[in-house]
This record gives sequence, C-alpha cells and structure tokens, in this order.
Amino acid sequence: MRLPIRHLSGNLAWTTHGRVWAIWRVTPLSYLHSSPRAQQELHAATTALLKRLSGEPMLLSLCAQTSAADVVEAMITGVDLEACPAWVEVADATLDWLGELALAERTHWLCLPLPAERPALELRALAGATANALAGLLGLAPPPVPRREVASYEAKARRLGSQLAGQPGMRPASPAEILWIFAHSVRRGMAEPLLADTTTADQHAGGSRLVGGVLRGPSLAGLGEVRLTEGGLNTGHQQGRLSLLRRRWLHVETPDAEAYQAFLVLAEMPAAFRFPGGSEWLASLDGFAFGVDWASRLTIVPNAQAEAQSRRKARELAAQADEYDGETAGIPQALIDAAADLDDERGRLQSSRTEVEVQSTTVLCTWGTTAEEAESRAEVVRTSIAAAEYQVVRPTGGQAALFEAMLPGAPSRPLLREFTQYQLASDYAMAMPWTSTDLGDPTGALLGLNLDGGTSRPVLLDLADAPRRDASASLGVVGELGAGKSVLLKTIQIALVDRGGRVIAVDRTPMGEWAHFAAHAAPTQHQIVRADARARHSLDPLRVFGPETGARYAKSYLTLQLGVAAMSPAGLVLAQAVDTVAASARPCMRAVIDELDTLAHDEKTTSRAEHARELAGLLRVIAADRLGQIVFGDLPPLRLDKEFVVFHTSGLTLPKKEVFTSEYHMQRQPLETLIGRAVLYLVAAVAREVAFADADQFCAVALDECYWLTSSTEGQDLVLELVRDGRKHAAGAMLGSHDPSDFGSEVIRGLLANRFLLRHRDTQLAAKGLQFLNLDPHDRALVDLVTTNLSPISDQTRKGEALFLDTRRRTGRIRVVIPPVPRIATSVLTTPGRPRPDGA
Repeated sequence: MRLPIRHLSGNLAWTTHGRVWAIWRVTPLSYLHSSPRAQQELHAATTALLKRLSGEPMLLSLCAQTSAADVVEAMITGVDLEACPAWVEVADATLDWLGELALAERTHWLCLPLPAERPALELRALAGATANALAGLLGLAPPPVPRREVASYEAKARRLGSQLAGQPGMRPASPAEILWIFAHSVRRGMAEPLLADTTTADQHAGGSRLVGGVLRGPSLAGLGEVRLTEGGLNTGHQQGRLSLLRRRWLHVETPDAEAYQAFLVLAEMPAAFRFPGGSEWLASLDGFAFGVDWASRLTIVPNAQAEAQSRRKARELAAQADEYDGETAGIPQALIDAAADLDDERGRLQSSRTEVEVQSTTVLCTWGTTAEEAESRAEVVRTSIAAAEYQVVRPTGGQAALFEAMLPGAPSRPLLREFTQYQLASDYAMAMPWTSTDLGDPTGALLGLNLDGGTSRPVLLDLADAPRRDASASLGVVGELGAGKSVLLKTIQIALVDRGGRVIAVDRTPMGEWAHFAAHAAPTQHQIVRADARARHSLDPLRVFGPETGARYAKSYLTLQLGVAAMSPAGLVLAQAVDTVAASARPCMRAVIDELDTLAHDEKTTSRAEHARELAGLLRVIAADRLGQIVFGDLPPLRLDKEFVVFHTSGLTLPKKEVFTSEYHMQRQPLETLIGRAVLYLVAAVAREVAFADADQFCAVALDECYWLTSSTEGQDLVLELVRDGRKHAAGAMLGSHDPSDFGSEVIRGLLANRFLLRHRDTQLAAKGLQFLNLDPHDRALVDLVTTNLSPISDQTRKGEALFLDTRRRTGRIRVVIPPVPRIATSVLTTPGRPRPDGA
C-alpha cells in the first residue's frame, strides 16, 4: 500500500496527487441529552461552519483506542503518591480492571484540500506529485518542497483557520496526529498506536523540516507496510469460506497482525428530515457497542451556482411533466414530489444568500479480528440505520476504494460519485457530525463508565481541582430510596480521602452505615464523632471556635433553638448576652445563661428584663436535657484531626419534613426534637469551619438527606456559604436528597456544578430531577428513562446508573464504578445491623 502523502509540515500534508491538504482536530459539543434550545444552537453553529467551507472538504470521525495505563495516569496526576499509599492501591487495582475492557474515544477531524495561491504553485504541486511517483518507482527519495511554497500554503491555512474559528472549536493537527490517522486506518482491529501518545510527542515528530530552503523529512513508507486484499479469505476459519460475491470486506495484513474491515456507504436518505429527534444519524453512530469510523467527503457548491443548477433541474422536470399530457393516470407521484422538493430548495437558496449546497458521500467502517466479526458488525450497523430510513450498502468489489476514500489526501474515486447525496448545509447539519458524549474531568478519580458512548469510556471526577479552575466543587445527588445515592456519595468521598483530601460527613442512619464505611474504607484515617446523648465531646461554639467566630454561631444556634427572630427584642437580648460572654475571660454557652440572669436582674427596661428572664429559663430546661449537655455541659471541646470524619447523629430526633413549613406545629414539637434540630445545625457549622480552615487541603462536607439543615433559614445560609465561598477555600458541599428542592434556595441549586439524577419511579419527582439537570421535565422519553431505564430493579447487573451533568454543562448517562479494592468494595454496600462506631 502506498500512502497518499509525501510530506508533513505543521497541519499541512503534501500528497502524492499534487494537492496540499490542511487538517484540523475538531472539539465536538455535547448533544444527546442537551435541551432543545442547546440542540438548535448546535445545529445553527454547525450550519454556519459548513457555510464557511469551500472546495472539497472531508469530515473524518475515528474511534481511537485508549490505554488503561493512560486512564490511570490521569487518575494519579497531581497526587503525591508517597503521601497517598491508599490511592496507589486503588490505581493498581483499577489498572488491572480496566485492562479487561476495550477502551475507546471518538475523535473528529476536518481535512481540507487547499487551493493554490497562484496557478504557478498549482502546476508546481502537480509536477512535484509526478516527480514523487517517478521517484517511488525508482526507489528514490521524494522531491523536496521549496520554502516559498511552504510559506504560501501555511499562510493560506492560517487564514482558513481564522475563518473557521467559533463553535465547534478546532485547532491545527500536529504531524504526529496526522500520522496517527493513517496508522489507525490500517490497524483497525489490531494493536494500534495510541492517540494519547501524540500529545506528549515532539510537536514536529514525523514532520518534515525546512533544510537548505527546501522541505525535507523522514520517510513515511513504513506506514504503508501493509497488504490490502479485497474480499480476502478468512484465514482463521478456512472451513467457513464464503463465495467471492459475499466477501464484502477488506483483509488487512501487517508484519505483526491481521484484521478485517468492512465498509458501507450511504445510498439513500429519508424523503423528509425531523430535527431534533430523528435525523441525527451521524451522532447515533457513537452509540454502538463497537467502534464505527466514518468519513464524509463533501463538495461545497456556492449559492449562485446551486441556484442555477436548481433552475436547470426545474426546467428538466417541467419537460418531463409535459410528456404526461393526455396520460389518463396523470403525472407520477415521484415526479410531483421531486418538483416540490426542488421548489423548496430553490426557495431556501433564494431566501438566504449564505446558504450553500452540500454534495456528500459518506463512508462507514467497522472491523473485527475475523471476517465473521466484521461481517456481523457491518450488518448491525446497516439494519440499525435502516430502521431510521437511512439506507447504507456494502459495495462488492469497492471495499479498497472506500478504504482509500477515508484517508486524508486521497483523491475522490468514481465509485463515490454513485452515492452522492444532495442537501443544503442546514439539512446536512441535522446529521450532527460534530457531537460528543464525553463527560467528566480530564483528570481525577474514576467515577464510572459512560453509557452513551457504546464502547467503554471512563468518566473521571476531580472535585479538588475545580477550585483551581475557578469552578465550584459542590455537587447534588437526587434519587429514590435504593437508587444508589449513598453508594455514589461514598465512592466520591473515599476517592477524595485516598487522594489526600478531607471529608466531613453526617451519618443520620440508625445502623451507622457511613460510620461503618469510614471505619473499613479508611481504617487509619477516620474519626467518628457521636453527636447525641452519648457524645464524648462538646459542640459549644464559644469553646470550639473561639470568641469571635463562636459568637456568630452561638447567636444562630440560640435563635434557632429558641425559635426567636434575630432582630426581635428577645433576639437582641440574646445577642447582647452572647457578646458579653464572648468578651469574657472564659467564654462558654453555660455562661450565656448566667449573663441572661444578670440582665434580668440589672436591666431597667421591664420588657428587656422579662425577655432575659424568659430566655434564661428556657435555656436552663435545654441545658438540663441529656442532649443539651452537648452544648451546655462540661465535656471537652471537639477537635477534629483525621481526614475522614463522620458525625454519627442517629440519636437525634428531628421534626418531620412537613412540620418545617408550619410555625404553629414547629412550636409544638417535643423538646428533644427541637434540640436535635439545633444540634445538627452546630454539626454543620463545625464542618463549615473545618472545611474553610486550610485552603491547601481540599475538604468536602457531605450532607445526605440534607432537608434537616436546609429547612431552616440559618441552615440554608450555612449551606449557601459552603457552596458560594467553597471555591475560595478549596472546599465544597455534597448534598443528597430525594427531591432537589431539599437543597434549599434556587441560588444553592444553581451553584452546584456537578449534578446527578438516579432512578426515580415517581414521574413528578423524576420531572423535578430532570429540571435540576437543566433538562426538559416535560420530555416523555427522558421521564421514561429516569422512571424505568435507570438501574431497573428487575436487572441487578445495572446498579449504579445515573444521569450526570458535569462542570462543563455536558449531560450523559453513566454507571458508577466501585473501586475494585476489598476495603471499599466490601463496605460501600454493607449496612451493619448493629454498628458500634468508635467515639472521637
């Protein structure tokens, strides 16, 4: 096989056929689960980019193999492995697990033949191609390209690149990336070079250089050391040889391996397009469970030329219609439909002078290690596309020509013209050629696998890196009971701890599942704090935080505990007492009661004295309660000194959720319920202060079933502070609930960068969850997805499925992966019946 290129310089390729091609790598945009508005915006952007093209561009989309080692490399990037041996354990186990999967990613490329600046350059390029062909026959090196020609085409490529700027984004491909395109094309189904390696390669690796005023470069012949056999025999299964007419594949042999490639070409499209939700057939190719490469070779016809051609076709149709004069059956319906379509095209060309005609030939490729595998995959693609009324065929005897058609720099063959489709740019854009199902962060912990990409594609999450990218590290998880909220939160939390971060979680479960998980998953790094009648440490804010910070939390705690408005007369009396105690030699909450007694005795204003006397009496009742001792008792003040801290609060009773909306019912709650609510506020306050204390160590505050905190104004303010100011302090909130409204105000929900929606079989809650992810809550298909097709109870192998909105506002389906290490895998799903967490 001879490669169609002879020199590479930057993103330019000098071909053996006399043309110079420029190649850009395209950064696609998320589409599949986007809102209708976002889909329309992407369609408009794609249409606009197509209109800016000219000549005969090629759109190329290839599935690149991903190495498990590259994924793990991204997992350990930025982590001090010597200080984080637990993460080394996770990385090693993940490497073994990923090694069993066929990992892949989809890449997009724009390849464009460049017109010569002057006819002389065109002639020189043709002469160079001829000389190159002769040199190849004689075994000589390719002729050099002069500096002037290189500079001319480089200037042309830069101008085109600036014209193509916008969305989707693109950048010039490197020589190493261009060489990868050819290496991938001949090694589909074999061990191929990794695209990820091109990012670390020398920028000019594989490219030619200007030496002595001419372009000289390394030989590219090595890439062509491959034998292509049209309809080759399946040597691995000689007994199952098929007839030559049925061998519609290409047998590819390299010195190291062999494989089979099967090519299909689009032969027919539906008469009418439906967008969104029907015509996105190129985007749908990413959903197969195996790789499908595709290339569209286009011819862009300018508006004036396209309109002239449409007028000529209209006259021809009119002449054909005249032939049916006097025919009793009338004019054939096909002729009427063709005339109507042509009228519509002419009208659109006339209404928009920027509209162009796109003549396209689209080739698809599947592959396998055997002919049967390539054959079966090609049939799956053919039948799946046919269901959407797009017909693809597999030309017998044309497999080698279609292989060549997918190579940048190769000339167009006559076979391709047989399958040319005629559309306007806006119609072609409905196929969504530049879309992505990518999710997550470029580095971080392995969160799960992408379910929208068909092939195995890891999804990483790096909360600790978000503040460094000026993004929020806070997240929200929504789902029904048993959908997997706690497993998802635990998986994220243990990754943070293992990577050198810190987590503070509140465990309100009677069985202590979070305490159990921390004790087993982080045996040397956990600290369990009892915040109930068996507490061993005090949560007195004046003693835990110190006078200045403690006074602020003491006021909020007391107004919440006593149901007193902060700016009411009674609230002002409380504030005065707290300020006085905070300024004393030994500030503590017990002294606030004494100060209120003093105010009641010394205050000359009768009403203020009465308020002080009443408040002191109420606080004595609370201080005498076993739960009140956590705040007003003589226990040593709490100090947190571990990376994974769990506040076990199952002994605290809270008001029922519906009580929070009624002040009347709230005032009539049992004392232990009111104390429990206020103590939990202090727990959250401690978490906030610890999280904000050290900006050099990321800290996440996990608040599952968070309505107990956000139901009060004080609690909402605390969560808002965690979410809003967490970025400045390398911290974030992790909120979990069944209903996103439990997260608090719209501001809080809006500032959560990462959002997850798990199974919700209730349609109303499912719709609210979709709205939380910025998706259409009225979309019946999305509602059905959440209610019936996320971790269906009938299929236990699909546990952990969720919809995920990442920090880049991309949405997709994932399956959460539990780290394959025993200390995590054996405890993350376990709910102990009688937990005995160690106190702190």
